[in-house]
Amino acid sequence: MNPKFAEVVVDVHARDVDRPFDYRIPPELAARVGVGTRLIVPFGNRRVEGYVVGLSDEADVEAEKLKEILDVLDEQPPLTEELVQLSEWMSHQYLSGKAAAVQALLPAGMRAKTAVRLRLADKRGPEAAQSGGNEKSRFFEKKQELLRLLSGNSPVYKEQLLKERPDLKTVVQRLIQDGRVIESHEITQAVQTRYVTVADCPLSENDFVQAIEQIPARAFKQKEVLQWIRQNGPTAVRDVLRATQTTYAVIRALSNKGWIRLEQVEERRDPYADRFSSELEKPLVLTEEQTNAFDSIVESMRSGKACQILLQGVTGSGKTEIYLQSIAACTKQGKQAIVLVPEIALTPQMVERFKLRFGDAVAVLHSGLSQGERYDEWKRIRRGEVSIAVGARSAVFAPFEQIGLIVIDEEHELSYKQEDQPKYHAREVAWQRALHHSATLLLGSATPSLESRYAADRGEARHIVLASRFNKNALPQVQIIDMREELKAANRSMFSRELQRLIYDRLQKKEQTILFLNRRGHSTFILCRSCGYVARCPNCDISLTYHESGQFEMLRCHYCGHSESSVTLCPSCSSPHIRNFGTGTQRVEQELNKLFPNARVIRMDVDTTGKKGSHEQLLQKFREGQADILLGTQMIAKGLDFPRVSLVGAVSADTSLHLPDFRSAERTFQLLTQVAGRAGRHDTEGRVLIQTYQPEHYAIQSAAKQDYEDFYRQEIKIRQMLGNPPLCKQIVFTAQHEKKETAERWIRNLEKELCGSLRSPHADVLPACPAPLSKLQGKYRYHLTLKCSDYSKVQPVLSAIYPVYAKRMKEEAGLLTVDVNAQIIL
Repeated sequence: MNPKFAEVVVDVHARDVDRPFDYRIPPELAARVGVGTRLIVPFGNRRVEGYVVGLSDEADVEAEKLKEILDVLDEQPPLTEELVQLSEWMSHQYLSGKAAAVQALLPAGMRAKTAVRLRLADKRGPEAAQSGGNEKSRFFEKKQELLRLLSGNSPVYKEQLLKERPDLKTVVQRLIQDGRVIESHEITQAVQTRYVTVADCPLSENDFVQAIEQIPARAFKQKEVLQWIRQNGPTAVRDVLRATQTTYAVIRALSNKGWIRLEQVEERRDPYADRFSSELEKPLVLTEEQTNAFDSIVESMRSGKACQILLQGVTGSGKTEIYLQSIAACTKQGKQAIVLVPEIALTPQMVERFKLRFGDAVAVLHSGLSQGERYDEWKRIRRGEVSIAVGARSAVFAPFEQIGLIVIDEEHELSYKQEDQPKYHAREVAWQRALHHSATLLLGSATPSLESRYAADRGEARHIVLASRFNKNALPQVQIIDMREELKAANRSMFSRELQRLIYDRLQKKEQTILFLNRRGHSTFILCRSCGYVARCPNCDISLTYHESGQFEMLRCHYCGHSESSVTLCPSCSSPHIRNFGTGTQRVEQELNKLFPNARVIRMDVDTTGKKGSHEQLLQKFREGQADILLGTQMIAKGLDFPRVSLVGAVSADTSLHLPDFRSAERTFQLLTQVAGRAGRHDTEGRVLIQTYQPEHYAIQSAAKQDYEDFYRQEIKIRQMLGNPPLCKQIVFTAQHEKKETAERWIRNLEKELCGSLRSPHADVLPACPAPLSKLQGKYRYHLTLKCSDYSKVQPVLSAIYPVYAKRMKEEAGLLTVDVNAQIIL
């Protein structure tokens, strides 16, 4: 018997309605409503999207008082019951709204959007002309124009109309008030399923022969098209027209005679169509070290218990091959696998490895695809058409129902942390899914996060180490260059003398070089040497970055997007002694071109990789030897494998050491170790140069030795002394307001409330203070940090206090956010 009532979370992001609402299920929709279904429901005077999170035969109020579900958006519930439960856990864990938590599980293309359509209240069109003053006459003309628009056959949407014709705003409002025009809310999906018309020949052999004979000589195109379709089978009409060089009239004529059948068929938007051979690649022979790791992972999957494994392997140790063979073992058990990769730049190479090994059994989910492509890939997963999903952070929500293995490659990467609500960490979400499915969570990295390594030390995860490279090649030789000595030697270039010598040597040998710089733009800032003026963003507490684009010189803010023209005279003292300071990728590229005019340089940063597919195109050019030097930011530091790269240079290795973050040493070590691992991965011996002004720092020294254990021992001691993660969970509240005193007042009030409510040895409330970026996008920002050793004891208090303060601050046009397990504190 079908349930009578549905518990629905509505797509309204307001704390007052952040709970499920009961709706009656009409009999005609009952068979299509289940947990995880998307609906259209009435809410107030609107129609909104909703998500079913529960079903029942009883409701909290009388049935006749409940509103009825209006429509169901999908034939199959897009979310599984497990994912609905996961959204509830995320809402609880990360102090997030329920609707935001549910929406995080769906691809962007599935999120419905509401449009306000304008309609005439009756069928009367424009009115007779009226006389009067100029102002009254102009209003009447605009009114007539609007009425003509609404009388037409095309739908008119309010937002689009007022965007194109803001002068009609007053007229629209007046006609709505007078009841002449009616507003109606329509809900549409951002991306629709794409259909294509397919032509097929249903005739028997005899009927086909007779049809060919009946076609008159002058209609030779009909004969050609009919024969082509008969020979090639069901084909999209557009492809038939292209192949036979004809028009749709020929298709229509054949269809009218019943000689071909036209059918609307769902079309898959495949981003990798015809890109890979249908012949699958065979697995590689594993080394003894890899075999031991593989056997341990398979044993875990067969145990039928949730298990967490940390696979710590030096760069080039063959972790990806272990992933591939473990996934093959998983699918042989009839289960499904999810693989997460950190960066979009890594995805092309990883996708290629998986497509070559598993073919069309792989679905790809990452932001580099169009919304339509992601939507279609997601549908393949939901329908059970594939058994493997590969993608970035959000792929952790792939709607599989029998997960056996979840792999997180480069698990230490920051990109696994979502910075918008709900501010989840993919590693934590993946473990929740592994617990539900009794699956294995495999975390892979050459430089594991301290959280994962500390968990392994405590016995919460199995620890597997790959100590040598897959091909037995030695790790690259690493040399630290003290840039202070370069200055003493009068070398004011951003390249040390040794790095210049080695780049020249690689160019002579036709080998390739990777240069890593943790910045983009031309220079970090411009400064007046006369008065000390620094160009700063008017909206953010940060200096503007200098950029060159052709003949234009611009200053841009990388946080809010503000831009302005560069200056040749100081705005403060009018001095001409104003110049660029710091080093960005554009400036490094210019310096390279001066020093090595014949070198072919590819620059990869946010500025050069904005277009779809640009990452893959640039990396493919480098892989094919069309460039000698690859210059880039963090996106080139890990995961890439180029046989001819024999030299890696870290131009400014210690930049990230100066960030106001207790994780700065860890991130510096990880970046340098990862980028060093790009050299000498195949037959060519590798060299790595680390340029730094702090050669004695333990993060630099450990990275040069490629010694994770040495770094971990020193860093964990510091974390223990300061009581920082992984020994605790760090929760950061941020108050933002246009007025500095308002933001400070609210954060101080919250500080008092938490200090009074959290009288517990499990929690420590640190004094509130301005955020490191104290002003961002025109808003002043204050932080309040809470450290807790047992979050389960603290969470109920926070879930009671935070919504109250968030609501009150919103009423004063401010914003209060919370980040549980914060990773970036700026």
